[in-house]
Amino acid sequence: MAKPAIGFIGLGLMGAAMVGRLQSLGYPMTVVANRSRDAVEKAVAAGATEVKTAREVAAASDIVMFCMDTSASVESRVYGDDGVLAGVKPGAVVIDFGTSLPGSTQKIGADMEKAGAVYLDSPLGRTPAHAVDGKLNIMCSGDKATFDKVKPILDDLGENVFHLGALGTGHTIKLINNFFAMTTACAMSEAFALGDAAGVPRQALYDVMSAGPLKSGMMDFVRNYAIDGKIDLAFSLANASKDVGYYTQMAEGLGKTSRMSGAARATLGEAVKDGWGDKLVPQMVDFLSEKFGGKA
Repeated sequence: MAKPAIGFIGLGLMGAAMVGRLQSLGYPMTVVANRSRDAVEKAVAAGATEVKTAREVAAASDIVMFCMDTSASVESRVYGDDGVLAGVKPGAVVIDFGTSLPGSTQKIGADMEKAGAVYLDSPLGRTPAHAVDGKLNIMCSGDKATFDKVKPILDDLGENVFHLGALGTGHTIKLINNFFAMTTACAMSEAFALGDAAGVPRQALYDVMSAGPLKSGMMDFVRNYAIDGKIDLAFSLANASKDVGYYTQMAEGLGKTSRMSGAARATLGEAVKDGWGDKLVPQMVDFLSEKFGGKA
């Protein structure tokens, strides 16, 4: 049986890895110009067709996939004369794999429905390295029948594929997940940085903290950089700051005030403002150690 034609918008680190995975499995691929020419050219060399607009991507595709940095970026590719909505085919499926605001997701979903297409939000867990091997965590929500239809493709991309409910639920859970993850990463980074200031060896601090219920994967991501100089979490501070900000915005949209996100949001925002936006989350150890004056 012929595989559905896929259009992919957003060939950053994660998107490029997903495109490579899908191409390795024989999916026909259409891509659009991206900031990373290397990723586009690699996809084209592997058989993808490059077009100039999101509208052309949609017109050529049974399934359109986004993997972009912000809701604003997604909306910029959805709307307008050259947007996906202008070219999407009736019966097509459009999937947002990025981390977006649920309200934006629901608005786009309603507009896609008017055009005869179905919109799913499917934010991701894990890293581009997992994407290469089809081992992502995929948090999909939206129309269940459509999810069932595209699940074989999601299974080609992910090891753990969830259907979580109505459209926007995936993005809601992803923002809660990232709020918790980035708060934990910032807290562990500060623990090491304050230990530096007090003259406590990082390994000794980790040994004690990890011996009890505090131990977690996120703790170890920070530990591996802080002690071994190894980056296991290739997620930028700019994206971390954006996601915690989105979490706060989501809470406010529900009429709630987040008590716990404020410190992480302020600290990440300070790092981005100071020029650390392209650094990776485990490197918050360096930022905070520098702010605290380094090792005693």
